[in-house]
Amino acid sequence: MTAGQIAGLIAAIAFLLLVIFIGLFLMKVSRTISEVNASIRMMTSNVEVIAKQTDKIMATSNDLVKDVDDKLNIVTPVFQAAADLGQSVSDLNSATQNLTKRVKDTGKKGVSAGLAGKFGKGAWNMYRNRKSTKNTTK
Repeated sequence: MTAGQIAGLIAAIAFLLLVIFIGLFLMKVSRTISEVNASIRMMTSNVEVIAKQTDKIMATSNDLVKDVDDKLNIVTPVFQAAADLGQSVSDLNSATQNLTKRVKDTGKKGVSAGLAGKFGKGAWNMYRNRKSTKNTTK
């Protein structure tokens, strides 16, 4: 064998090893891509299931929100009536306080009028007694 033939044989063996390593690499890449495709298919089916469940949850949530809204519309007049009742009680309380104040003021005036009346009665009695004493002494 000549040097050219040995160089060609080495080049052929190197090329053969390169092809074998490239083939092994491509087989690994092919397996990886197959696994990625299987994962993508599984994720796609899972996403579809999740999307269907999400649609059901959203529909149920919408029904619940509508139901709560309807019930709130029913209960709102009750709260309004309670607020009106509270206002009425507050007005009644104010009116009662005003009446109590007037009665107290009238009572104070009556007491002072009663004292003035007693004083006046006493003064009148004294005047009558004095006058009758003057008339009897004359």
